[in-house]
Amino acid sequence: MTGKSLKSMRDKVKEIDKGIVALLNERAALSIEIGRLKTGNNMEIYDPAQESKVLRDLCSINAGPLPEDSLRNIFSEILSASRALQMPVNVAYLGPDASFSHLAVESHFGKSVILSPQPSILDVFDRVEKKEANWGVVPVENSLEGTVKLTLDCLITTPLTIVNEIYLPISHTLISGRKTLDGLKKVCSHPQALAQCRNWLRKNLPLCSLHEVESTAKAVRMALEDDTIAAVGSREAALKYGLNIIAGGIEDHSSNMTRFLVIGHGESEPTGMDKTSVLFGARHEPGALYNSLQPFVEKKINLVKIVSHPIRGQMWEYLFFVDFAGHAKDEEIAKCLENLRSKCTFVKVLGSYPQGDSKS
Repeated sequence: MTGKSLKSMRDKVKEIDKGIVALLNERAALSIEIGRLKTGNNMEIYDPAQESKVLRDLCSINAGPLPEDSLRNIFSEILSASRALQMPVNVAYLGPDASFSHLAVESHFGKSVILSPQPSILDVFDRVEKKEANWGVVPVENSLEGTVKLTLDCLITTPLTIVNEIYLPISHTLISGRKTLDGLKKVCSHPQALAQCRNWLRKNLPLCSLHEVESTAKAVRMALEDDTIAAVGSREAALKYGLNIIAGGIEDHSSNMTRFLVIGHGESEPTGMDKTSVLFGARHEPGALYNSLQPFVEKKINLVKIVSHPIRGQMWEYLFFVDFAGHAKDEEIAKCLENLRSKCTFVKVLGSYPQGDSKS
């Protein structure tokens, strides 16, 4: 009876799978038509606001037992494949392959994209500014180590805008050609990765010197060439380069999350669940910062983050990066920004975009 029951259920699954394939191809045909309309109207193939709405609507009708995260992952790949049918999308990011930036790109854009790894954050901005890539993905802050200063520096001068954000849970592994800690002399990684594993490294490898490099994936490639070097990087990097994972989960805190920005030309339309990032310079006088924040208080706008950033070449003077809930096209937000401009030396709206899932 069990065998017959199992076979009948598998036959039913097979029929459902046939239906899914037919519907996916029907959807793909519609995507191609949508792509032609977008191209004809000079619209971007990647539409952050629309894709955010699609995923949110799908999750709202999900009755289970499929978990929401699984549903999102499945449809992220469907959206990725649909984009690729319309037009190839090229994404620049801090590489090489298997860096955490690479993982962030795949988690958001899916696997049907043209990957363009870059040696530095500066190169990511440069590539997109020159339109040699459609979009860029850069790290902007970590839940443990704070902001990525180079990204903030680039945002000050770039003509690009923030069109989306990605949150990626970060788990670090110690990677080497060796299978144990014995014989290791150096540990290499991105500065933030080393900082996030500071206590573990001090306790377990007190005699090893720490060396900062441009990315976690570059550190893994160094470990591939020299077995006295260990790298702090992702599990995926170890698998890609055929190295050993000596220890996993070596970050000092398990609640480790990095926020990435998607940068590009153009802007995201309002979705009803948005975030706006602005940069402003307060007047150099008592109470200037307090006065600059008053417009947000008056309009009851929720500030998500505020970070001071030193102005290069002007000692003890600062710019302020602020993230807040809402879209620049919202009526109350627009009035707030107008008021802010009257109180500051200058204001730059870095972008309004769909809020990412910071609870992943």
